[in-house]
Amino acid sequence: MSEKTVRDAFITDLMSRMTLDEKIGQMYLAQPSAGDTDIISGAIKSLGTEEKIRRGQVGSMLNARGPDVVRRYQDIAVHESRLGIPLNFELDVIHGHVTGFPTPLAMASSWNPDLVQNVARVSAREAAADGIDLTYSPNCDTTRDPRYGRGNEAFGESVYLISRYVEAMVKGYQGDDLTAPDSVMSCLKHFAGYGFVEAGRDYNTVDMSRLKIMETVLPPFMAGVKAGAGNIMNAFNDLNGVPASMDRWLMTDIARKKWGYEGSFTSDFGGISEMVAHGVGNLKTVSAAAVKAGLDMEMVSEGYPSTLKQSVEEGTVSMDDIDRACRKNLEKKYDLGLFDDPYRRMNADPVAVHLAPETRALARVAAAESCVLLKNDNAALPLKRNATIALIGPLANDQRNLPGMWSPNVNTEACVTVIDGLTRAAGDKAKILYAKGANITDDPVEAAKLNIFENSLPVKSAMIDERSSAEMIAEAVSIAEQSDVIVAVVGEAREHTGEASSRTNIDIPSSQRPLLEALSETAKRTGKPLVLVVMAGRALTLGWEREHSDAMLVAWHGGTEAGNGLADVLFGDYNPSGKLPTTFPRHVGQIPIYHDHKTTGRPLTGANNDNLAGKWEKFRSAYLDCRNDPEFPFGFGLSYTHFDYSPVKVNKADLTGKQTLKASVTLTNTGDRAGEEVVQLYITDPVCSRTRPVKELKGFQKVMLQPGEQKDVTFDITTEDLKFFITEDKFGWEPGDFIIHVGTHSQDTQTATVHWEKAAVTKRPKCEPKL
Repeated sequence: MSEKTVRDAFITDLMSRMTLDEKIGQMYLAQPSAGDTDIISGAIKSLGTEEKIRRGQVGSMLNARGPDVVRRYQDIAVHESRLGIPLNFELDVIHGHVTGFPTPLAMASSWNPDLVQNVARVSAREAAADGIDLTYSPNCDTTRDPRYGRGNEAFGESVYLISRYVEAMVKGYQGDDLTAPDSVMSCLKHFAGYGFVEAGRDYNTVDMSRLKIMETVLPPFMAGVKAGAGNIMNAFNDLNGVPASMDRWLMTDIARKKWGYEGSFTSDFGGISEMVAHGVGNLKTVSAAAVKAGLDMEMVSEGYPSTLKQSVEEGTVSMDDIDRACRKNLEKKYDLGLFDDPYRRMNADPVAVHLAPETRALARVAAAESCVLLKNDNAALPLKRNATIALIGPLANDQRNLPGMWSPNVNTEACVTVIDGLTRAAGDKAKILYAKGANITDDPVEAAKLNIFENSLPVKSAMIDERSSAEMIAEAVSIAEQSDVIVAVVGEAREHTGEASSRTNIDIPSSQRPLLEALSETAKRTGKPLVLVVMAGRALTLGWEREHSDAMLVAWHGGTEAGNGLADVLFGDYNPSGKLPTTFPRHVGQIPIYHDHKTTGRPLTGANNDNLAGKWEKFRSAYLDCRNDPEFPFGFGLSYTHFDYSPVKVNKADLTGKQTLKASVTLTNTGDRAGEEVVQLYITDPVCSRTRPVKELKGFQKVMLQPGEQKDVTFDITTEDLKFFITEDKFGWEPGDFIIHVGTHSQDTQTATVHWEKAAVTKRPKCEPKL
C-alpha cells in the first residue's frame, strides 16, 4: 500500500468523525493571543485563540514561535480539543530566521542557486528549532518596478533566474524528508501578479493579458510546484478584476488542473475580509466565493469561521467544497509528520541552533557574494590595509538596518556593523576614522514611518542626530582630509523597502546628498579616491553618484554578517562577482525598464542592438529628456580582475528537431587576481508569429579562473529553450533563425546565429486492403 493511500485512508477516517464546525476550523489560521507574539504582520488581532482551539475552531497558528509558546498551544489542541488534531505553526522566514542573510533581491545578485539553497536549509533548521512547521517563502513574484517595496522580497526581473532560485529555496527548506525535525514546508507567494501592481504601489490592482500572465508571472510558481512546495499563498491584488483570493482560474484551472498541484492554498493576512473593500461583496459572499474557487485556508480575518456554516446550510457552498479544503489542510499536517508526533519541531535546543558558527560563516559568504561592483576607476578598490580610511555615513556604524526588510526574528544585536567588520579585518595595520556625516533622513515624519515597529526602542532605524547637518558634514570633511581614502556608506533604511514601503522617488534619500556633495568636493580638492557603498533594497537611480565617485559598490542589506562580508570585499579578500538581478534605471520616469522588453515598430537603432541605446530621432520610441538605456543593465557587475570573451562558437549552424546546440565561448582572466565570472546566455527569436522579447536569459554559469587562466564555457541548448506561449493554451517553438548571445551582461554579449527547423514527419504508407 502506497504512502498516499495510507494518508488518504487516515484522513478519510478522521474526517468521518468531524463535525461541520470542526472541518471549518481546520480552514482557519489564527494568531496567538496578545503577549505571545511581538510580530506585526497586519492590523488584525486574534481574540480568544485558546478557547477557539479547544472547540476545534483553529487549524493552524501564525506568528507563534519558541518551543515553550508553541508547545503550550499544541497541548491545548492535542489534549483539550475533542479530536486532538494537532496544529501546525507558520511564520515568515524570508531570508533567515535568527541569523539574518542578505535580502532575496541581494542574494539574487550572487547568481548562485546552490548558495541560496544552503541559506534556505540552515534557515529551516533555525526556524524548526523554534517549533515552526511552514515558512511563507520563497516569493515567486516577477518584479520590474523598483518603486514597489516588495521587490526586495523577490529575485528580480528575469523569469528564468527567479525560477532557478525558487527551486533552490523549496529544496532547501523542505530538505530530503519533509517530516524531518529540521525541515519546514515551503509556501510559494504571492499567487499571482503581485509584482506588477499599478504605479508600484503595494496592494494595488493588476491588469494584464492572460498571455502575459502565462509568460511572466506563472513560470516561477510552476517551478516551485515541480520542486515539491506544499503550500501556495494567494496575493492581495485583484488580477484582471478578480481578487486573487477568489480566482478560480488561478487556483483550480491553472494550478490544480494544468500543473497537477496537490498542495493547499492559503490567503494572505486578512485577504478574505479585504475582498470586501475590493467591492465584490460582503464578508459572507466573498468567503463563499473564495472557498468555491479553491482557497483552502483563511489567514486571521474571520470570514470562514463566521459565515461558511450558514452558507452551507443555505446551499451557496457545498459540502464538497468544505471537505476538499479541510482535507488539503489535514494533508499538510500529515505530510509534515504532525499526526505521528505533534511535537517533532519542539525538541531542539534553539540556543545551540540559532547563530551557530557554521550558519554565521555561511551568512558572511552570502553577504560577500551578494555585493555588486558598479564602478572602480583607477583601481580605487580594493582598499589597502596600511592606509588611513575615512569611514563616513549614516549606515557605517549601524546595526538596526543591516537585517533589511521582513526580518522580525533576526537578532539585531548580533549583527556586525561595517565599522566593526573593517576594523577587525584591518587589524593593527589600517587606521579607520569614523563620522556619521548625515542622517538617513532629516524628516521627522519620514523617520516615524521608518521606525514604525521600533517606537519603544532606544535605538531606531532612522535616528535623527541632535547635531545640525552642517556640523555632521564638517566633522566628515575633517576626517576625510586626514585620510588616504574616503569610504561613504549611504542608502536606505530597512523599512524603506518591504511590504507597504513603496517610493515615488528612488534616489538615495535626499538628506544624504549634501554629505555626498561635500565628500565629492573634498575628494576632488585633495585627490583622494571616493568609494561609495550603497545599502538598499531596490534598484536606485545612481547617475549623480556614478559621476561623482571613483568606485561604487551595491551592498544591499547584508544581514547578520554584513560588516564582515563587506570587509572581505572592500579589502579584496573576496573578489566581487555579483551581477545585478534587476535593471537600474537612469530616471524613475523610465520605469518599467527591463532586459527582455519587446521591440516597437519604431525602435531606436543602437550599438547594443537592444532598441534602448542609440541616437535620438523624431518619430522614434524615445524620451526627449533622458537617454533610453539604463544606468546599469540587467546582469551587470564588475570584478577586481578582467575577463575577455572569445566570439561564440557553435557546433552546428543548422539544426533539426530535438538536436542539441552547443554554444561556447573561451573565457580568459586577463587580470592579476583570481576571480569568478557569471557567463550569461541569452536567446533572441527574431521572427515569430507573435512579438517576442529582444533577448531572454536562458542560462548562466559561474566560473572561477586564476590570473591568465582560460576556460571553454559551453551551454547545451535544446528546443525546450526556444519555447514560448504561442497562445494561452499552446506552449511550443517555431522554426527559423535564432540569435545566441553569450556575455558578461545583457548588453555586452558575443553573438552567433543558427537556423532551426522542425523535424520532418515521416508518413506511413497506406495499407492496401487484401482482396
